[in-house]
Amino acid sequence: MRDGILIGEGVVLDARPASFLSRGLGFFLDLVAIGVLLVALSLVASRSLSFVDPDYGPAILIAILVLVMVVIPTTVETLTRGRSLGKLALGIRVVRDDGGPVRFRHAFLRALVGVGELWLTFGTVALVASLTNDRGKRLGDMAAGTYAIRVRGGRATLAPLVMPPYLQAWASHADMRRLPDGLALAARQFLARVDRLNPASRARLGQELAGQIERYVAPGPPPGTHPEAFLMAVLAARRDRDWVTARRQQVLAAEQAEMLHRLPYSVPDPSR
Repeated sequence: MRDGILIGEGVVLDARPASFLSRGLGFFLDLVAIGVLLVALSLVASRSLSFVDPDYGPAILIAILVLVMVVIPTTVETLTRGRSLGKLALGIRVVRDDGGPVRFRHAFLRALVGVGELWLTFGTVALVASLTNDRGKRLGDMAAGTYAIRVRGGRATLAPLVMPPYLQAWASHADMRRLPDGLALAARQFLARVDRLNPASRARLGQELAGQIERYVAPGPPPGTHPEAFLMAVLAARRDRDWVTARRQQVLAAEQAEMLHRLPYSVPDPSR
């Protein structure tokens, strides 16, 4: 599949690269927002120069440009996991090549390379790179190992995970390690779209995912277990165990907070 995401486990996810037009419009919206911010910062800086030595003017200008071109884009993409204002409006997101969310390193490299290919060359280098790359990558994406994908307007409603009854006893005693995020996501999306897959592709992907996930489970499922049932059981069990763990942590945190608010030596608290 040329338009899918190939994650680290070798599984293709159902997401398409964003079109050149949507990426361009998203960048234009980001550019407008950054332009407004740049004008505001310039006005503040011009007024500040009246209170400082004029020799500091070039340094202040450079600081503003670094802030607008590198610091702000890096911060926004890191905190939003690849969704700036323009990308959010156009329904696209920047992800890693393996389908995972971008981190600080990826966002910083994209912004740093973007200084040259977007700002200094007025986007011409990014335009040529995007048009010649089958995933629409610009140079910043190639350096960071990222690219933009389409995100549906509304969040898709995934079918609920239900533990197969005949695997309940096995799942309750099996040792299940934490699954890598990419592998868990691949299995979840596979189960959500099995009805839309070609039967041969469905069987092949199910076997591949089951084989990869079985490495994190001991003992393995009962002989003859269908791969899709095995995936459903593992994901449902991991979800339930994670919920129990999170609940215990909440209870423990509440107990610790209660102890911290108690007065020492059993002295009655007059506020109670």
